[in-house]
Amino acid sequence: MSTPTRSFAAQSATSSLAPYTLERRTPTEHDVAIEILFCGVCHSDLHQVRDEWHNSVYPVVPGHEIVGRVTKVGSSVTKFKQGDLAAVGCMVDSCRKCPNCLAGLEQYCNSFPVLTYNGPDKHLGGMTYGGYSEGIVVDEAYVLKVPENLNLAAVAPLLCAGITTYSPLRHWKVGPGQKVGIVGLGGLGHMGLKFAHALGAHVVLFTTSPNKVEDAKRLGADEVVISKDAEQMQAHAQSFDFILDAVSADHDPNTYLNLLKTDGTLVLVGAPENPLPVAAFSLLPQRRAIAGSMIGGIAETQEMLDFCGKHEIVSDIEMIDIQQVNDAYTRLLKSDVKYRFVIDMASLKK
Repeated sequence: MSTPTRSFAAQSATSSLAPYTLERRTPTEHDVAIEILFCGVCHSDLHQVRDEWHNSVYPVVPGHEIVGRVTKVGSSVTKFKQGDLAAVGCMVDSCRKCPNCLAGLEQYCNSFPVLTYNGPDKHLGGMTYGGYSEGIVVDEAYVLKVPENLNLAAVAPLLCAGITTYSPLRHWKVGPGQKVGIVGLGGLGHMGLKFAHALGAHVVLFTTSPNKVEDAKRLGADEVVISKDAEQMQAHAQSFDFILDAVSADHDPNTYLNLLKTDGTLVLVGAPENPLPVAAFSLLPQRRAIAGSMIGGIAETQEMLDFCGKHEIVSDIEMIDIQQVNDAYTRLLKSDVKYRFVIDMASLKK
C-alpha cells in the first residue's frame, strides 16, 4: 500500500525541478509518518540532480535536511507520538549488523547506508525520495527528536551541514585550550565556527575574502586570516591543534598542514572534484595527519541536536518557496547565500 505525495523532482540531469507525484509507503509497525514543514537545500542536492557524481537514478526528489511533525506512528513505535516534532537527515536505513552500525556509526555502514534520496528503497522498490515533498515515512530508528526552543526552519540544515562539522570536532575532542582553524565561510564553515566556539576553542577562520571578516567574528571567530596573505599565514605557523577544511573547490591543503602543531590534524569535510596534492614533507616533520569525515551516526546526530538546543545554535538561513528552488540552485553555484537555503514546504500547496 502507498499514498500519492506531492513533491518537486528532476527528471534528467538537464531538466529543472518541477512538480511530481511520488508514492510513499503506508507506515509499517516501526515507521513514523512525518508532514515535512521545512527542508534545507544542500550542495549535494545540486550534485545529484545534475548527476555530477554519476550515480543519479531519475526521477530524483532531493532533500536530506528535513524537519516536520509526526502525523502517524506504527504499532511498535516507542520514541514518537502523533504531533511530535521530528527530523530526518542524510540516511533512512543501514544494514544494522556490521561493526560500524553496531558501534553507532551507521554513516560508515560496510554495506553503505540507505540514503534519504537516490538510495535503494527496500519497501516499494526503485529509489528513495527525499524531502522536497509534503511528507515522508521513515523507520523510527532513523528519526530524530527536535529541540522545541529552536527556530524550526533554521534547524533543517543541522541535519547535514550541522552534523558534518560537529562530528569531526567531537571525534578529535576539540575543546577549551585548543587553537582550531576553520577553512572557508560557507554552509559548512559557518556551522564549524559556531560549534568550535561553543565547544570553547580559540577559533580562527581562514578565508580568501576580506569582506567576510565582520561576519566571521559575528559567528564566533576569535581571529580571521586572509589566506592569500602569506605574512598573515606565516604568523600562525605550527600553532594549530586542529583544522577543519570545509572547502569543496580545488585548493592546496599543504598551506594549512604547515600551520599544524606536532600531532595536529587537518580534517576534510568539503569534497573537491579533483584529488588534492599532499606533500610528504607537510606531514612527516611534525607527525601531522590529514583525515576525512562524513556526517555522523544517529546517536551522534541526536547529541548534536541536543547540543544545539542547549546552546541555542541554528544555521543562518534564507527561506524560499519550493517554486524558487531552481533559482536557488543557480545562486548556490555563485555562493550567493548566507548561509543555507531552506524551503518552506507549505509552498507546495500553492
